[in-house]
Order: sequence, then structure tokens, then C-alpha cells
Amino acid sequence: MTANEPDAATIAGPLTGVRVVSTAVNVPGPAVVARLVALGAEAVKVEPPGGDPLGAASPAWYAELSAGQQVVRLDLKDPAGCDRLEHLLAAADLLVTSSRARALERLGLGWEALHARHPRLCHVAMVGHPAPDDDLPGHDLTYQAALGLVGAGAPGDEPRMPVVLLADLAGAERAATEAVAALLQRGTTGRGTRREVALFDAAAAMAAPLRHGLTMPGAVLGGAHPGYRLYAARRGHVAVACLEPQFLTRLLELLGVPPGAGDLVERLTVVFGTRTASEWQAWAREHDLPLAEVRGVNG
Repeated sequence: MTANEPDAATIAGPLTGVRVVSTAVNVPGPAVVARLVALGAEAVKVEPPGGDPLGAASPAWYAELSAGQQVVRLDLKDPAGCDRLEHLLAAADLLVTSSRARALERLGLGWEALHARHPRLCHVAMVGHPAPDDDLPGHDLTYQAALGLVGAGAPGDEPRMPVVLLADLAGAERAATEAVAALLQRGTTGRGTRREVALFDAAAAMAAPLRHGLTMPGAVLGGAHPGYRLYAARRGHVAVACLEPQFLTRLLELLGVPPGAGDLVERLTVVFGTRTASEWQAWAREHDLPLAEVRGVNG
């Protein structure tokens, strides 16, 4: 092997050899396990007898998030199902859960009991709210609502259903980081640890730009900056992100818009109305400018 060639571990993935067991269903747990599998881990997904609800809601996404994993269905309220789970945990490095603390206690998966039986097992516990509210019920919609993310339009606007499961997916990324941290710590101490990820906290971190006023209507990233906003085109809309002075200067030069005369937003609105959004996108790529056509969910 030469100095420039990757070794076998790098090719296989940094988590090659790590064995994950997950009892988490819906979106956050499957998303974090899919992330770990992409890094090389092996995973067994334990589903209830009726399967993961995500499979019925979105079969294609369910298949995507379960790819490369062994999926087993166990009734954890039945002794035989619990015994099978114990067998899986005995050979595992990491357990991922998304149940509330009292539910885990009922299943014998509370941390003290779990750690006593499997001292090297790491546990990433995904919960809705941080302690002492970790037994409060919730879902992505309620976390976003509580943080102002479904009513962040102009004053008087009706709240809208979120188009992205922000808390679930941000929580999954955070949980993947915590999983790696737990495994690294075990490499030093030889003992597993429990790491908790609250989806509300993950959503709160994603809401920081709004909380600090950066993306509020009329703020710098909320439409006030003429080089960072949406414009109507002759057909469709364009998203212009010429935030840096050099990009904005180049945009204005290429469009023939003087920077110091009158309202830039008004003048750019007129100019962008002369072509379709797709034409503007092609033009921007030709001139190395950050501009994109606003597309619908299906393109």
C-alpha cells in the first residue's frame, strides 16, 4: 500500500465492526441508524409486531432508511421477545431508542438495569423534551410550534404546516454525533455510557437564526437584503443569494443596475421579471452567481 492509498478500514467505513440495535421507529431513530450504517456500522432494527408506522406512511422512505439493515419484529411485552432482544444486545455495541423513560423502564431497558447486564453497551436515548420534562409527549409538529417555526411569517399570517421534519432530522444528526462520542469514550474507559438527545433541544438549535432575529421578515436574511431574497420571474420565482459584497456587485454589474440610485429591490424586481426562472438559473450558472430557480417538491 502506498502513502496515498486508503487503508481497508477507510474504504469500509469508520464504524466498520460496530454493531447497533435499534428499537426506534417513525423518523428520528431510523434516520440516525441509517446515518451510522452509512458510516459502516451493522444494524438490527427491532420493530413491534405491527411494523414501523413509517412503512405505511411512506414506504419508499422507510425502505431508504432501512436499507442494509436486518429488520426483525418482536413483541417486547412477551418474554420470548424480550429474550430475543437480550440476545441481540449481548452482541451489540450501541442501543438506539426513541421511547420515553418510563416505557424503557417497563421493558427492563432503564439505564441502570441495562448497564448492569451489558456494561460495555452504549445507549443513545432519543426523547422529546429534556429532563425534567422528558416524559412529556410530543412530536416534530409540537416542537416546531413551541419554537415559533410554524408561525414565522409576517404578522397576521396564518401558521403553516412545516414542510421539513426539522426536529426529527436535526435530532438524528445530533444522535449520530452522540453515538460516536459514546463509542469513543468506551474506547478509553472500556465501559458503555448513556447519551440523551432531546428533539426539542435539536429543534431549538435549528431555530437560533429566528430567535436572534436574523431570519425574521424584514431582517437581513428575511428579505431586507436586496441580494438575499426571492424575486418573481416572468414565470416562476428565483432565490438570489448574493449576500457577499463581491457577489452583489457582480450581479448588479451584469444586470446593468447602478448600485446607488433608488430602491435596489424595486429595480431588481423589474429586471427579474423579464425572464423565466429557469432562464435566470442558466444565466447565473454561466456567470458563477448563487441563484436558483424555486422548485416545487416534485421539481
